[in-house]
Amino acid sequence: MITNRILSLLIKLKEMKQLIECVPNISEGIDIKKINEIANVVETVKGVKLLNVDPGKATNRTVITFVGEPKEVVEAAFLLIKKAKNLIDMSEHKGEHPRMGATDVCPLVPISNISMEDVVKWAHILAKKVGDELNIPIYCYENAAFSEERKNLANCRSGEYEGLEKKIVHKNWKPDFGPSKFTDSIKKSGATAISARDFLVAYNINLNTTSTRKANAVAFDIREAGRIKREGNVLSGKIIKDNEGNPLRTPGIFKSVKGIGWYIKEYGIAQISYNLTDIKSSPLHEVFDKTCEKASSRGLRVTGSELIGLVPKKVLVDAGKFFLLKQKRSIGISEKEIINIAIKSLGLNELSPFKMEERIIEFMIEDNTNDKLIDLSLKDFSFQTASESPAPGGGSISAYCGAMGAALATMVANLSANKRGWDERWEEFSQWAEKGFEFQEQLLLLVDEDTNAFNQIMESFKLPKENKEDINNRNIAIQKATKNAILTPFKVMEIGLLLMDVIKRMAEIGNPNSITDACVAGLCTRTAIRGAFLNVKINCLDYDDKDFINKIEFDGNEILNKAIKYEEDIIKITNKVMNS
Repeated sequence: MITNRILSLLIKLKEMKQLIECVPNISEGIDIKKINEIANVVETVKGVKLLNVDPGKATNRTVITFVGEPKEVVEAAFLLIKKAKNLIDMSEHKGEHPRMGATDVCPLVPISNISMEDVVKWAHILAKKVGDELNIPIYCYENAAFSEERKNLANCRSGEYEGLEKKIVHKNWKPDFGPSKFTDSIKKSGATAISARDFLVAYNINLNTTSTRKANAVAFDIREAGRIKREGNVLSGKIIKDNEGNPLRTPGIFKSVKGIGWYIKEYGIAQISYNLTDIKSSPLHEVFDKTCEKASSRGLRVTGSELIGLVPKKVLVDAGKFFLLKQKRSIGISEKEIINIAIKSLGLNELSPFKMEERIIEFMIEDNTNDKLIDLSLKDFSFQTASESPAPGGGSISAYCGAMGAALATMVANLSANKRGWDERWEEFSQWAEKGFEFQEQLLLLVDEDTNAFNQIMESFKLPKENKEDINNRNIAIQKATKNAILTPFKVMEIGLLLMDVIKRMAEIGNPNSITDACVAGLCTRTAIRGAFLNVKINCLDYDDKDFINKIEFDGNEILNKAIKYEEDIIKITNKVMNS
């Protein structure tokens, strides 16, 4: 597909602008007033965007997510930790989730244009500031850890809040920053773990049981740490240890997965709570699928699941594709349709409504300040084209014609993949549908790109021409914009020609009941190519590089002639099928 890298296009930023995410977990999940007061302090820092506040009553814990540039995020995190210290009293806290502080953990996550090494530096800056100025004991974990033993959060949090008084005075567990003597202040605040880490997905799977023991049994099958080896009875047998006295373990199925079973009184069910720390090596959908398998083998049934906080789009797109392929269905459909399949397959709506617009990072922070042509309704797009404004014009309409041709070709492929009696061919047609959908997405982008190219020319003509330097700069800008206005419709031609091959193939091998749809796809796409070529040629009239013009017009004629031949072939195939 066009975009396949997680988080690289999360937000429209200036070039090389650094972006990090912060995901503090606070030990309050019941008092909404307190939660909002703590979370809202984040947006008092200019440039920081609060993305999500996800409270859990049973765990008495809230996950807060915000993003921004490193310096501003660190300042916002400091203010959040300070506010949580003032409002939360850990001596009165109870909850199902392991915890040791009012702000229990505060991880920093690289998002855009920043290395993990740099994020580690910012984590240490935050840790020192919190330790020095707020007098909170700080343990640095994962990539920010100062020792191997402290990389694992479970080690840093062992003993939890109740064991903190003895822990911080132990020579091996002196905090990395902040006080190492238990005081009334620390009795109230507890300790905080700060890290720099890769993206973590917090994910709970629901079981049709109330047994924590049975939930744990499944968790032990799945998680990397697995289960402790025992002689004889796996539950009560004697623990098998190594030569140094450490318990031996039988590892679980997945690397980079932590898991534990617990009972959630709020829902009246047991859950398996997972942390997926490397979603590349252990994708969410595979963990879910194997959990279903292991639960079933123990007489249990998975009834749904729950995502905590936000998730990258790719996690659910990959999950949707996984389940579609298991069903032997085409994956050549829109991302939102694929995500809906994931939501249904994973049962993410079981406990509460799952709204993708509020739970997927890319959707939460996409910039909607500039209206795009492709976001208009069909009616509004038509009316805007008909207005006295010169844009959108023929170039954008050509791109849109091509997009509709691609949509029809993809439809034929998907109908063929689902045709009764053609079950063994679903994968073949799914691959054609993917190609068609990719071309559709590219052509839709070019609808706005062509209008933007025209507007750039208009803006360059408005540049000052008071002196020779102004005139020279203005001419350079006009030529640059004109070249872009030539290349943009030429992209429509190139993509259109590739699309023609898909359309012809669908006419040849696709569902014969959709033959006229394939033919209309060919007519639309040939129109797109011819219309785009007209825009290429008219803009060439204002471009000074004659060698470039000769080359682009020669190549354009080649594409157009091939497109016309494709169209003729598609019409012949259509007539043959209709008359057979």
